[in-house]
Parts: sequence; structure tokens; C-alpha cells
Amino acid sequence: MTTPETALQAQHTAKRGLLVAFELGLRQWRLAMGDGAHSPSRFTIDAGDLEQLHRCIAKAKERFGLAADAPVHSCYEAGRDGWWLHRALQALGIDNIVVDSSSIEVNRRQRRSKNDRLDADKLLSMLQRFHGGELRVWSVVRAPSVEQEDARRLHRELQTLGREQTQHTNRIGSLLALMGLQVRSIGGRNWERWWGDHASQLPPELCAQIERENARLALVRAQLRQLEREQRSRQADEQRRNPMVAQLARLRCIGLRSAWTFAHELFWRHFDNRRQVAACLGITPTPYDSGQLEREQGISKAGNKRLRTLMVQLSWMWLRLQPGSELTLWFNERFAGGKRSRRIGIVALARRLAIALWRYVEFGQIPAGATLKAAA
Repeated sequence: MTTPETALQAQHTAKRGLLVAFELGLRQWRLAMGDGAHSPSRFTIDAGDLEQLHRCIAKAKERFGLAADAPVHSCYEAGRDGWWLHRALQALGIDNIVVDSSSIEVNRRQRRSKNDRLDADKLLSMLQRFHGGELRVWSVVRAPSVEQEDARRLHRELQTLGREQTQHTNRIGSLLALMGLQVRSIGGRNWERWWGDHASQLPPELCAQIERENARLALVRAQLRQLEREQRSRQADEQRRNPMVAQLARLRCIGLRSAWTFAHELFWRHFDNRRQVAACLGITPTPYDSGQLEREQGISKAGNKRLRTLMVQLSWMWLRLQPGSELTLWFNERFAGGKRSRRIGIVALARRLAIALWRYVEFGQIPAGATLKAAA
């Protein structure tokens, strides 16, 4: 960008008001504020102190000669603080955006200076470019409502507990393997009887460790059963209240739990085109084509990992339960070369299936050749 263009952009930004960039830390927040025409003002406040933030904004407006009611535009990187700050800033009348951290450009030098002050200044300069019309300077994360965010808690906690259950089971199995013991179903129906017969064969400290691990496993299993009962009761109600869940569940191959997940993880947001759907799942190709070098780097994996895993699992089920659909026929014709070819092709099918489901939810277009479940 030339110097005259930079000056014009700075004047345009100054008319918009004050720009604020947040570098959020655990105990302190670094703020960089500017108007696009002067050197930035920098402040450090206690994390979460909105009164201090309000005073810093007032000082910055006074320094830059802005009116007290001049608009304020802010940004911060998506991270551990989640959405509470975004909602608090909007409640204060501040136009805030949350930025995908991985989309922020960085210096490619092997050794470069990096600290919170430089990071805040970088965010401020990019925020100025964003409000100057360079909308693709980074990726803006779409903010869910409180209700939309809270609706995802149940199935996410179930996934977390499932992973914890596997960890406890594997740990008990590894401890038993140290003494040459093996059991098929740890924590299962016959576990208590098996443990009562073999516990005496173990050293006392190892036996006590397995007992503690088993107690944690029992707690996780109890919580899993409780949440699964709650999810089943909610899903039945959700199918009546949420037309999207009922619509997805009509397709053969999609169960109520998968329909619930798609409704609350993917289709709560608006997509403008099919590319945005695939990008949200992280199943878009990433070619590297520069000069004489052409290389395919695989899928981006930059989207929702939960949905990406579910989409691949659903694609395998689609091949079995929707054999007459165009997607299945396309897959069988294109990737019939063997196991490796099918494992690669299933990602392409997952991408096409995700787009087909989006068109089904958004426009009511049933995937070509797909069958619906019989009405109850």
C-alpha cells in the first residue's frame, strides 16, 4: 500500500472512531488504542476489569480529540475467555469482533520479536485495515447466542466423559499387564467378580492404585449413564420443538443423536455457499502450487473437529444405508480401487455429504437418490 493510500485509510478510520485491540492474559490485559492517524496509546489493566477499560477508552478519546460519544470498534483473539467479553463489550455499545487466531498473519523470519505489546499493536494495525475495507485480512468468528452456546454443553460433556472412561480403562489394563494379568471387560458386568478373585495376587500398593482408578472409572460411568438418560429425554422433546432436528432425523442413516449434534454444532449458523460449509468442517483441500512445485497437503483440519469426525463416520454409514443415492454411486465408481483409495475417498464423500445436508436443511432439497425413513 502506498503512502497516500495509507493516509487516506487513516483518515477514513479516524472518522469511524476509536479502535481498540485486546491482548488477553490470565491476570492482565494489554490494550492498544488508536484512531488511524496518531501513534497508538497502550494500557495495561487487570483482567476482567471493565471499569478500568471504560476509563482507558475515555483517556484515549481525549488524547485523540474524539467526541465522548464517538463509536468504539474492538477485537480480540478467540481463546480461553470465550464469549463473555464479546457480549459485555456489545452491552457497553462497543462494536466488537472475535478473530480466529490461526488466521492472523505473522512474520516468517526464523527469529522474530514477540511479546504482548507487539501482539496488541499487530491486532490494532489489522483492525485498522479491516475497517478500512480489507475484510479478508483475517477470519472473523461468528458468535453464538447464550442459548445456542449452552445447548452444546450436554453432548460435548458426553464426549469428554467418554474419553475419560477410555483413559481409566486403558490405565487399569496397563497396570494389570505389569503383573501378567489380562481381562476383557474392565468395569463391565463380570469385573467385580474377576477383581475379587485376582486382587490378592497383586502387591498392596498396586492393588490400592487400581482400586482408586476403578473408583474414578465407576464415577465416570455413573455420570455417563445419567447424562445419556437426560439426553434421550431432551432429544424426544427437541424432535417435537426443533423442526431442524426432526427434518434431519427423517433421512435414513441419520439418528436422533446425530441430528441433535448437527443442529447445535453446525446448522445454527448461516452459510452463504457450499465452500463455507466445507471450511467450517475443515475438510477442504490445501494445494501447494508455486512455480514448478505442485503438492497436495491434504485437508485443512481447521474447522470443528467433533463435526469432522462425525461426518466421516456418517459417510461410512451412508454407503451402507443409502446404496442407491448418487453420492454412494459416485463413491463406488470413483474409489473402488482398494482399501487405501476408499479411506482417501471417504473424506471427499464427507465433504459432499455435508454440502448435501446443508442444502437439505436450508432449501429442502433431498439428496439425489436418498430415501427417507417411513413415517411412524
